[in-house]
Amino acid sequence: MKKLQVLTLLCIGICGFGQIPNFPTSQAPNPSNLGNFSNPNYESPARSTIPSVPHGGLHSQRSSQIEQRNMAIVQEDFKRVAQEQELTTKQQEYTGLQALEDSYYNLPSLSGKAGTQSYYDAYNQLASLNTDNYTVSEANFIVENAYYRGKQNFNQFKSGIQKTAKQLLQKMKERKEDIESNTDKNLMIFEYFSKDMKLGGVQHKAYKYDFDDYMGQKDHSKMFVSKLLKTGSGQCHSMPLLYLMLAEEMNTEASLAYAPNHIYIKFLDEEGEWQNAELTNGIFTANSLILESGYIKSEALQNDIYMKSLSKKELLAQFYADLANGYAHKYGMDEFVGKTLDKALEYSPNNIYANQLKSMYQQARLTYVANQLGIKDLENPEELQNIRFYPKAQALLQETKAQFNNIDNLGFVMMPEGAYEQWLGNMKGEANKQKSEELAERMRQVNAEKQKQKQQEAQKQKKKESDQSKEKAQYFPIDPKHL
Repeated sequence: MKKLQVLTLLCIGICGFGQIPNFPTSQAPNPSNLGNFSNPNYESPARSTIPSVPHGGLHSQRSSQIEQRNMAIVQEDFKRVAQEQELTTKQQEYTGLQALEDSYYNLPSLSGKAGTQSYYDAYNQLASLNTDNYTVSEANFIVENAYYRGKQNFNQFKSGIQKTAKQLLQKMKERKEDIESNTDKNLMIFEYFSKDMKLGGVQHKAYKYDFDDYMGQKDHSKMFVSKLLKTGSGQCHSMPLLYLMLAEEMNTEASLAYAPNHIYIKFLDEEGEWQNAELTNGIFTANSLILESGYIKSEALQNDIYMKSLSKKELLAQFYADLANGYAHKYGMDEFVGKTLDKALEYSPNNIYANQLKSMYQQARLTYVANQLGIKDLENPEELQNIRFYPKAQALLQETKAQFNNIDNLGFVMMPEGAYEQWLGNMKGEANKQKSEELAERMRQVNAEKQKQKQQEAQKQKKKESDQSKEKAQYFPIDPKHL
């Protein structure tokens, strides 16, 4: 069976699971205290002696008939109770066997570990959000706060972002830039990330790319916006999310997009063209530069797994995937990971990040089930063929293979860690920096021209309204001859 490659966005170690005991032999239920009610000749000990009545004549015959009817009723009652108890016993046995089987075919629950409840709560909090109308800062905080066991303060987190957004808008006003322009506001946010500037009377340093454990393999919090705000350094996961939060507070449009092992920002300029803002090295990039990585197949573009602007619903899928990833990294794999990834893929079926995590989850589950069935090496064909004796395990094997095939069909190609670092380094070249400056300057000029046109049109409209007002205010005396 095809082996799963290591997920480059975050390598999750799958802990080995101990083998559970063989299925216990199902024991027959204890006999009922009520006795063998299925025997029609059975008589209850409590009712074995029926009170006698005097014999003789019609009265004796009627008494005998009443006794027979009463006895029949009693026996029917006993039969009914026995049948109900037998059904209850069978249901209990079935439930027990089902639970036992589930324990064989599902990963052991990690719910007993301290802190997992915060992830269950976070799942419910994400589920309560409006898929098309939520704030990025809230969704992101929910995910990060689960990792910190719910001990973070959302108001404090959000107020810091709101303060920065207001300072950026104020700086635009000071520069006499158009605070209604989507381009100008995005350029302001981009400058905040890529250049030193004085903001609110304080010198702000440009954000740095954190090359130390940038995939969060050792410390998962390296992926977080809260870490970026605290240290001034982050990577391609935290930087774009903070960018979106600032854009949201400044009431401007921007979105996330994927590249191999990478996330960046896209926004529409004044000419309706998509611009790519690369925050890890502070440049604007052309699509050709992203394609130069060499790990984007045509199928990937056709299936929109790369270079596509994410909708709010698709972005929410990313937060579900981040939640599952944090849980798996901190505690391991269990059914919560599968449930959370299913929700992510419900909102965005082609999300390559969620699909990769799902394949890792399914492989962990298959490995666990195979171990319980005595199949220790799934790569050994002789051992693997034994799975045919277990239909549910065989179905799980096919499901896992289908997930691998789905990832291949989406056009995914594994990008080695070294190739990713080299690609990031190439983007820092002087030629690319120069192109980025030229592109930014062109956007400023185009927007300045449009702003000038808007001002001229506003002045014309104001003059027109003023002339109309004067015309209405003119006095025309009436000649008495016409009266």
